[in-house]
This record gives sequence, C-alpha cells and structure tokens, in this order.
Amino acid sequence: MRELVEIGPGKIVARGWRLSEVALVPTRRTRDIDDVSTEWQLDAYRFEIPAVGHPSDATMSPTSVIEMGRLGGLGVLNGEGLWCRYVDPNSLLKELADTPAENAIERLQEIYAEPVKPELIAERIAELRAGGITTAIRFSPQHTAELAPLAVEAGVDLLVIQGTIVSAEHVSSGGDVLNLKQFIADLDVPVVVGGATNYKTAMHLMRTGAAGVIVGVGSDDWSTTDTVLGIDVPMASAIVEAAAARRDYLDETGGRYVHLIADGEMTNSGAIAKAIACGADSVMLGSILADAAESPAAGAWWHSAASHPKLPRGRFRPGDSGDVEVPDLEAILYGPSNSSDGSQNLFGGLRRAMAKTGYTTVKEFQKASLVTA
Repeated sequence: MRELVEIGPGKIVARGWRLSEVALVPTRRTRDIDDVSTEWQLDAYRFEIPAVGHPSDATMSPTSVIEMGRLGGLGVLNGEGLWCRYVDPNSLLKELADTPAENAIERLQEIYAEPVKPELIAERIAELRAGGITTAIRFSPQHTAELAPLAVEAGVDLLVIQGTIVSAEHVSSGGDVLNLKQFIADLDVPVVVGGATNYKTAMHLMRTGAAGVIVGVGSDDWSTTDTVLGIDVPMASAIVEAAAARRDYLDETGGRYVHLIADGEMTNSGAIAKAIACGADSVMLGSILADAAESPAAGAWWHSAASHPKLPRGRFRPGDSGDVEVPDLEAILYGPSNSSDGSQNLFGGLRRAMAKTGYTTVKEFQKASLVTA
C-alpha cells in the first residue's frame, strides 16, 4: 500500500518513489562475480542479459537490432517507424542527426507523414530473421489490428504492442476498438504489451494473456509526457505495484508468470539494478543506447511520440558533434568502460551489484532489500 498524503481538503494522493530515491541493501554474504548469471527468458526465448532495445528509430535499425540480439539482448524494431515507411531512410536519419533541436520536431512530423508500407514490414522481419536472432516488432495500439497480422504472417517471434498508456480495452463511441484479450487469444505468437503505470493497469494487461507487460512510459530527460499530458510515473513504485499484481495473478491462474519490462529512468547501470530489485525481469533501454556507434542517428535521440502530427511529446537531442569518442554497443552493454558514471558496461555493473548483495540470478535479485533516505 502506497503512503497517502493529503494535499488539500478532500484530495488524497499516493506517494510515489523514483529509482533514484531508493538504494540496494547488501546482505550478510557476497558472491563471486563469476557465479552470477544475468540470463532471463521470455516465453520460449532465452536472453543472456535482461535488456530490451526501446523501439525508437534513433537507436533500433535492422542492423542494430541484429547486433543487440547477437550480444544477448532483445532489439525491437518500430513497425511504424522510418524503416517501415522508407526503403532506405539512412539519408533522413543522417539529416536528423544534424538538425538543430529547435527545428527538429517540425521536421520529424514531416518525415513521419510518409505512410507505413505493409510490404516493408515483411521485408524488415525477413532481414531480422536472416540475422539469426529472436525477432520482435512494435506497433501502437491504434494500428495493431491492421498491421500485426502482417508481422505474424512474415514470421515474427515476438509482438510488442506499446503506447504511452495502454489499457486492456480502449473504449470509444466512434467505431471498432481493440480488445487486447480477444486479439491476443487469436495470435500464435507471444505478445508484450504496455505501458502500465500501477497495480490495476498491470493486472488488467496480464489478464489479456500477454507474455510480458511493459511498466512505465519511457520517461527520461527528453520526455515531455508530464508537461504535455500531466502524466508521470515514478518507476520504483510502478515496478513494485506491477510485481504485486504479478504475484496475485500467479495465484489467480495457478502458476502463469508474466514478465515485467521496466521502461523509464534507465540512465545508468545502478538504475537497472534497482529496477530488477523492485521486481522487473528486464529493462528497456532507450537514450542510453543512442550513444552507441551502431545507432543509426549518430547520437541523436527522440521518442516515438515526438513525431506525433498533432500533439508531439518529447524533446529532440541532436547527434554527436563528431569530435567525441563513441563507444560501440558491446562496450555500452559489457564494457570495458572508460567512464565512471555507469553509462557503459551496464550489465557488468548489474552483475557486480548482484554479487555485492549476495544474489546469483535475476529471479533471486528481485528479492533484494531496498532503502530510502
């Protein structure tokens, strides 16, 4: 139960906690780092590290998705992104990398006005499958019914239905709506859906039959969801609530486990460790991967919602100036790191946090104790 605070007569609010406001508590024993495993499994698919690449065109191209998979994580391609709108968007991505921040949102809106081409969805999935990795593609809830069957027919392994806020059933007076429970039941592939923000939403999404639930709305320094919509998600509290929903759902179904993927506040390896200690099985990495040499937009970063034609939600981070040393994706995930701020060797940092607190698996680490000042 969250702490409740009265902010005025008749208005009670719940106190939420960010990952930066909690810290891990070591136990009475430590472990050798060589005995620590960061493996996790989503449905039938096993991964070496609990890392999911956020489906932004700034970081996830077919090439970088394949590299993410080769390195043991799960890359997710945006099925409504530039790679499914243009045969070759590389020149546009280079242009965006060089675009000043003050002009970027308008240019993003222009570029994303090009319609999604169904034939490109199949081509991109074929390209990913040829890379020998677990393939995953993301669609927004608004276009899932139309586009997801194309991806399934093309042989995608995992389907991600992701929006800023996703509910089990969208209610509308203006025609057909997507009923996730019915839709997922008719699919032959596992589905990850989100984002959930609290216990109730997470429970409803679990009851759709999803294999995984995304917790959070991808909040970082470049998100404007709070200033545009007034919606903010303190991630520590959101993950803990979703984990409580998972325990209750496990009892309700007699043993069906739903994986939680934390999406928001993932700025360093310490945040990753604390997210898993709160109950996440994996984390979704966004802007922190934009710094990788393999990122298609050369260090630029934007959220998918930043290109919304009517109500963009996100600021634009320009690309690298060209005079900085750029780490490759392997260095960001596994090191060696030349930085002491936790932005590189992310999963070496996670392994060491697990070892220092006495845990050897991700599942065990979810039981770690936390403290706040």
